[in-house]
Amino acid sequence: MSPVAWPPRPTVRSACGSTTLVVEPLAASLRRLTVGGVDLVEPTDTMPGVPGMAGAILAPWPNRVEDARWWHDGRRHELDVSEPELGNANHGLLAGRRFDIVRQQRAAIVLGTIIRRPPGYPFELDVVVVYRVDHRGVTVTTDVVNVGAERAPVALGAHPYLRLGEQPVEALRLSVDATHAYRLDKRHIPRERFPVDGTSSDLRRPRLVAEAPGHATLMREDADGELVHRLGADDGTQLELWADPAYRWTQLYRADAFPTEHGEARVALAVEPMTAPPNALRTREGLRWLDAGERWSVSWGIRLTG
Repeated sequence: MSPVAWPPRPTVRSACGSTTLVVEPLAASLRRLTVGGVDLVEPTDTMPGVPGMAGAILAPWPNRVEDARWWHDGRRHELDVSEPELGNANHGLLAGRRFDIVRQQRAAIVLGTIIRRPPGYPFELDVVVVYRVDHRGVTVTTDVVNVGAERAPVALGAHPYLRLGEQPVEALRLSVDATHAYRLDKRHIPRERFPVDGTSSDLRRPRLVAEAPGHATLMREDADGELVHRLGADDGTQLELWADPAYRWTQLYRADAFPTEHGEARVALAVEPMTAPPNALRTREGLRWLDAGERWSVSWGIRLTG
């Protein structure tokens, strides 16, 4: 895999020509997704960096590690503190990484990078991310191979901000396929899991984004079948964020002043599929342990349904 010039803006279209996808190598991030002229994610392809982690791929863990330290085989491992205001390691190891472009086709783009025993994570992984578009949206597949000699703990996630064209996000209705939620402390670390029945965290029926929790970690207890989260408007327009059963955890984050390509700020909603909850390196909850040579491949996507 050869390095590419920065900032590349590879764009692929589906065969029907109604879907446009823009992905950038920085964090293999999804920067624009338009179906039939309707933006399904916050467009950030004209903006520098990855504002608000928009569309970033999160690996080898999503979300936070408390105090940026964890223990394995009796040894303490120290990660970089990437969230200094709270003292945590956040968003994995690839947030600042420029992936290589492995292959670019009309309806697909493949990006790859490597993890080779960085500070705090003494393991070796090859990571490949594949974006495929069709007439309804995009499928994102993350493929991880343990190329090291010992078992490696892995969890994956993504950080898309959803939208429906120009409609105000706070006026849309959100539903989340989750049966449980976590009580988070002031540093956004889970302390207790509870059923959502009868609580403000129950989003199985659509609720206005303005009335939904602004910061929440949710999960579906069973691992059977595809998860489907929905964002819909009163005019019947609707998108679905679907995910493999491995993505049983979902992080919600409402940004009240998300920067836009036109310079103003707006409310934005991140619905983040995750294969483990925050602090998984410490709690072990949801971790996938890959043996030497083992491959793990999981998918999620966004589709326009209304």
